[in-house]
Order: sequence, then C-alpha cells, then structure tokens
Amino acid sequence: MEQSAFKQSSNPKMSQAKNLPDLLRRSAYEWTGRPAMLIRQGHKFEPLSYSQLYATTRKYSGALRALGLTKGDRIAILSENCVEWAFADWGAQTVGVTVIPVFPTLPADQVEYIVRDSEAKVVVAGDLTQAAKTQDLAGVKTVLLKGEGDTLQALSEDPRNELDQAAWEQGFEEIDPEDIATIIYTSGTTGPPKGAMLTHRGYTFLCDSALQTLPIDENDLFLSFLPMSHVYERFGGQVLPLSCGACIAYSKNLASLASDMITVKPTVMLCVPRFLEATKEKIVDSMRKEPPSKQKLFNLALEQGIRHAQGRFAPLYPVTNRLVGTKVREKLGGRMRFLVSGGAALAPHVAEFYMAFGLLVLQGYGLSETTAASCLNHPERSKYWTVGEPFAGVEVKFADDGEILIRGQSVMKGYWNKPEQTAEAIDSEGWFHTGDIGEWEGKLVKITDRKKDLLVLINGKKVAPQPLESKLTASQFISEAVVLGDNLDHCVALIIPNFAHVRERLKEQGIEEPDDAALAERQETRALIKTQVDKLNKTLASFEMIKKFALLDHPFSLEAGELTPSLKVKRKVVKERYKDLIATLG
Repeated sequence: MEQSAFKQSSNPKMSQAKNLPDLLRRSAYEWTGRPAMLIRQGHKFEPLSYSQLYATTRKYSGALRALGLTKGDRIAILSENCVEWAFADWGAQTVGVTVIPVFPTLPADQVEYIVRDSEAKVVVAGDLTQAAKTQDLAGVKTVLLKGEGDTLQALSEDPRNELDQAAWEQGFEEIDPEDIATIIYTSGTTGPPKGAMLTHRGYTFLCDSALQTLPIDENDLFLSFLPMSHVYERFGGQVLPLSCGACIAYSKNLASLASDMITVKPTVMLCVPRFLEATKEKIVDSMRKEPPSKQKLFNLALEQGIRHAQGRFAPLYPVTNRLVGTKVREKLGGRMRFLVSGGAALAPHVAEFYMAFGLLVLQGYGLSETTAASCLNHPERSKYWTVGEPFAGVEVKFADDGEILIRGQSVMKGYWNKPEQTAEAIDSEGWFHTGDIGEWEGKLVKITDRKKDLLVLINGKKVAPQPLESKLTASQFISEAVVLGDNLDHCVALIIPNFAHVRERLKEQGIEEPDDAALAERQETRALIKTQVDKLNKTLASFEMIKKFALLDHPFSLEAGELTPSLKVKRKVVKERYKDLIATLG
C-alpha cells in the first residue's frame, strides 16, 4: 500500500476512549508501524499500518466534508464488504457523521425505507447496481464508494479536500460519548425494520469490557468475511480488533475464503452457525470420497476428539489428533486460536465437531440493540451449549416469564424516531427486553427460545421450536427445518432435505434421481426423513412431538423474503407462504 503522511501529536492515555475517533487515535499512536489491515492486491495481501490507516481515515473525512456533510448529519453505506467500507465508516466517525449501514442484499423498496426513515443526506454505494436503488430519491445524493470520477475514494485522494490534522483532531473533542455513532436497522422478523441508535460510548465501553473476557491482543489476526452491515461484524470484526492493536485481513468473498484462510493464517474468526455447518459438511463430504480406511480413521478421530474435548477417556487421541486433527486445522490456516459464533443459535453437534479436531468455537450472544455481544464464553471455561458469561459492566437478569433483560452502557439509546417502540423495549429502569427466553447455568446464560416464537397449541401447551429445529438439522439428511404449531393440537414441521446426502443414501438402494423436486416427492425420501423425525420424537414429551411433516424441494431464501439479511427465518412469512401446505398437516 502507498505510504501516507502521519504526524503524531499529544495523546493522553485514557482507561476508556472518549469516543470512536479517540479510540482510533490511541491505537494509531500506540501501534504506529504495526499492520492494522491486510488488503488484497491481486493475489497477495498487502499490509496497511496503523499510521497509514489513521492518515487514510483523515482523507476520507475530508471527502465527506467535501460532500457537504457536517457533525450530526447521516450517511448510508450500501455496499458489499471491502476495505473502502471501513475507510468510509472511520472517516465518518471522526467528523461526527452518523453511519447507517444497509445490507446490499435488500431490494430497492427496503433500501428506500431505511434511507428515508434515517433521513440520510448521502448514500455511498458499492457499485452501479446498488446506486440504482437510491439515485432517484429526491433530496438524497448518491455517490459511488470507489473508482475514478466523482466517488468517495477519488474525493479522498484529492489534495484540495485534505483536512489539517490538528483541526481534525480538535474536532474529536466535540463528539460527545452519547452522540449517535451509527443507526443499525433491525432485521425485521416481526415487521418493518427499526433503527437502533448506538452511541460512541456503547462501542468504547464494550471494547474495554470485551477485552476483559476475550484474550486478544496486538498479536492476533482476524479474517473478516461477515457483512460489515451487521452489528456483529461491525463491532467484533472491525472496532474491537483495532482497539487492541490486532490486524484485520479482508477476504475477497465467500468463494475465496477457503484459500484466504490458508494464505493469511488467521488466529481469530467471527462466524455464524450456517458457515460452521457448511464448512463441516464440506469436510465430511470430502472424506466420503476417500478410501474406507481413511474414512474409518476420520470417524475414529472424530469420536476420540469429542471424548477428549469433553474430558472423557480417549487413549487414541494423541495419534488421531496428529494424523487427522492437524490436517483439519491446516484447512483453516493452522493458527486458529478460536472461532466466535454469533448471530443465531449454535447446534451443540456442530461445536463438538470442531472441538474434536482442536478448534475451539466460542458461542456468544447479543443484538443490534446492545451494540453486539453482551455475553461470551471464555476460552478456558467454555460451555458451548450456553452463550457464556455477561461482559464486565453488562447486567443480565430474567423476567418472570424467562425473558432475558440486559442493562448497561452498550444498550442502545432507543429506536430512531420511534418513542413508543423504544418505551416498549427499554423499561423505566433501563432494562432492555430482548425477546429471548433463557436461564442461568451457573454464571453462564443459556438461551432456550425466542419469546415470540413460542408455539401455543390448542390445549394451551407451550413448545419452544428452536431446540427441536436444532436437533432435526443435526441429521445429515436434513438441511433446514421450521417447526410450527400455533392453533393446532400438535406440532408439525416443514423440512428441507439435504438432497446430496439423501441422494447418496438412496443410491445404495439402486435409486438415482437427479432432480431435487422429484427427489422430495419420492416415498423413499419421506421414509428416510421420517426415521429422523421418529428418532427425535423418542426424546420429547408427548405434546412436543412432531406428528406430521412436509418436505420442501428448495431452501428458504432472501429473495423470497423468507430470511432476514442475517439469515434468520421469518416465521410469519413462512407460515403465510406455506399456509395451504401447513393446513394439510393440521
């Protein structure tokens, strides 16, 4: 990367940064020459030092000022992941401009809603496709994020827009800790998205708090691939690493992620369960193509590894770990200290798979409204079926109905322009009502379900669907499952088979069916899935049992509106879309 000018000025040490620009400044002074980012240049990753990042941020601040933005204004960033996304974000934070991140997967009408609702003056679009979603909005200026011409990147490189460093830094002092750093719109599983107002103090507090739980430092390397539009990646994969001098490598896309892991050799990665499940499936599928002797060794390594991770007798573990575990770890770069899982519930069998090969998965918990994580398992005392201990300074308690309540400096200021919804979410004592149901397991929080997802059968019995869905998808033959039961006298399920594994099993019976829709219709497929449902039912109370199910021949999708941008199932949409099919199961 091209060297940028950097001038140090006095920087008094503070136990907690006053605001996000102060956090970045402190890191730039302390780790001046160390790499802050690894940026893909062709087939290589080139380092960008903390001093270069600081200087680049100042240039992007100048570019935003050139667009007429001042403290208190709002911009929307509508782009796929790229390092310029981070530059724009930090540039905005250092001049007090509030950032509204928008998922690039959203259709134009939803993008327009967020831009209008947040009253953003400028939309920074990643490409022409994204720009087309907002370019006709009256009163809103749309500019491209990068490239030549009238783009934010080009404006940042124009020397006429460069800000004086002393004046720029003086402006940091005018940004109050309670000023809004970002407005993150919720996924909207139950209605139109609401903008959670997150403050500078929320971020700086949570950085200090997280570092008391998570042992990371300037020697760590994060590989970033989750959407920067999401609060999870924005805090845990961007702000947190830079607060402690760590380095962030930016993966080009999901297609390059496997090779990127091998190239940059990360020590920490933020993941979602779907990624962990997909990676697990790829490893298992590749092993099925190996000779029987290698398959046997792999299965033995899996069994011994789980026993060892759980503290049980595993005499062959040293051998299987050397022969198999080492090779699995090398697929993730060979230096991974731990993976952090968030955004959705992590199925225990997925965590156990990685543990078997010496890869620790730490499950955490948080929401957009709590500036990301509020709880996280500690590497030395992780209980992967829980979401871990509350961070220092974050209070957690349970309401009478089991709802998880959270209070602390990381809780949002409220929902943008929605005082009634804010009052519903945050009570008079400052407790944020999460909508999740949970309980204590010692000092750790265990989530049992979503409050609004609880199924109420005709007989009044309440059933938590998520644990049932997690157990169903633990089967190699089931890809996705949604359990339903409201206003029915029993539970039913919509199940999407894992067609590759089903096809492989039926092939053993001499049945070959290349078409997924036809495969879902076959009685042999239904019989196979029924064995998996029956296996689950044997572990359930009678009222929880899944009495009937239907097979779908396609996965739920963002395009169909069945998933949120963070890939959570919209139950209301699914129930409406498949209401005729569900009626046949009643």
